[in-house]
Amino acid sequence: MSDKTISIRTEKKMKEMLAIPKGKLRVVIDTDAKNEVDDQYALTWALLSQDQLEIEGMYAAPYSRLFHQFPLIKAYEQIKNDQLGTVIDGENVSWGGSYHDWVRRLLAEGKDPTKVKFISPSEGMENSYQEIVKIINLIPVDYEGEVLHGAPQFLESLERPVQSEAVDHLIERAMADDKRPLYVIALAALTNIASAILLEPRIKEKIVVVWTAAYPSLSPLSNRASMNLVQDIVASQFLFECGVPHVYLPGFYIGAQLSLSLPDVERWVKGKGEIGDFLYDLYINNPIYAQRGIREHFGRTWIAWDLINIAWLLNPEWVPTQLFQSPQLDDNLCWVHNSSEHLMREAVGINRDAIFRDFFKKLHIASQGRE
Repeated sequence: MSDKTISIRTEKKMKEMLAIPKGKLRVVIDTDAKNEVDDQYALTWALLSQDQLEIEGMYAAPYSRLFHQFPLIKAYEQIKNDQLGTVIDGENVSWGGSYHDWVRRLLAEGKDPTKVKFISPSEGMENSYQEIVKIINLIPVDYEGEVLHGAPQFLESLERPVQSEAVDHLIERAMADDKRPLYVIALAALTNIASAILLEPRIKEKIVVVWTAAYPSLSPLSNRASMNLVQDIVASQFLFECGVPHVYLPGFYIGAQLSLSLPDVERWVKGKGEIGDFLYDLYINNPIYAQRGIREHFGRTWIAWDLINIAWLLNPEWVPTQLFQSPQLDDNLCWVHNSSEHLMREAVGINRDAIFRDFFKKLHIASQGRE
């Protein structure tokens, strides 16, 4: 295992790896599929798009919202002690307002905010594995790739990568005798992917990581509100330092435009076969709503963040991108730009309607028994 430093590569080679994808693409998907509801929509779209995506494997990624526990309890203490003037670090939790809003909703239901259950990363990984299998079984198309367990924990240091079935498979597929790059669709914390690179650095010459998280790289804001980034900070920092070609798709401002309303899913998802009914039921019984004391859908939308990764691979015009110098992440999770940067590709816009039209169309066709 080598250290984390960037491999020697020419700018020309990096540009070749980061070129706009064409033809049928080799992909693997790394997903925290049971985390909420967006991964299930993204996996469905990918499986219904196998004429363009050659899916060689799906990996269960660890996930846990334990990072919310301390600020949630802190907000509870502030409300009890009438100290709302104190700012909670990273208090924008993206869904349903701030930690204070979260606490108030729980209290209104007679629930103790200090008793909110947060599962462990290993539980999250196993839940994700089972969810991937469920989705495959609900979709009326064949899938010939593998489903593999990933890491049961996040990285503690770069000196201790977490080996797993997913990591072994990623290395094996990356090093396969195929001139095409392997696109690693990263819909979760980067634990599995970083571990694979650390164990076999040569795969940096063979893969392109396509990851969604956080703010645009020119934003001055801390990225603490991004779940994909903040769960495994070691792996997140590593992605931007190690020299692997990567396509960065900011969630905030860009992916956040992929919002779905209840009327959307009632009209275009419900009744579209077993998978359509499953996705509809998942939307109306969003586990995040239950955890955060949100009991109605009136006037609300939900963001299908992870569709952005599939969209860019299916039609890069739907997610316009540009080449930038890759930043680094400091310990405050802010972007830092310096002379050691290398190239990356980053999304600068998104065509929300075109993306959902393709997803809804494929869902409808599959429900009619036609591929």
